[in-house]
Amino acid sequence: MKNMRKCPKCDSDDVLRLQGERQGYGAGNNIRIGLFGQVLPTKYICCECGYLEEWVDEPGDIARIKKFRGK
Repeated sequence: MKNMRKCPKCDSDDVLRLQGERQGYGAGNNIRIGLFGQVLPTKYICCECGYLEEWVDEPGDIARIKKFRGK
């Protein structure tokens, strides 16, 4: 859905993009990296069937996750 802006399940083009968010005390839609670090994934939601995907859009964020959580 991120690239094609179409749902892979129902082929609808009614796709909503929601940016990740930070809330108090580490809550919210985030991936924790370290004590204070966070990466905010983006959600793509099909408004027809409800299918949901989450993506880490920034290559730098992927590198940060890999550095902290990688093998």
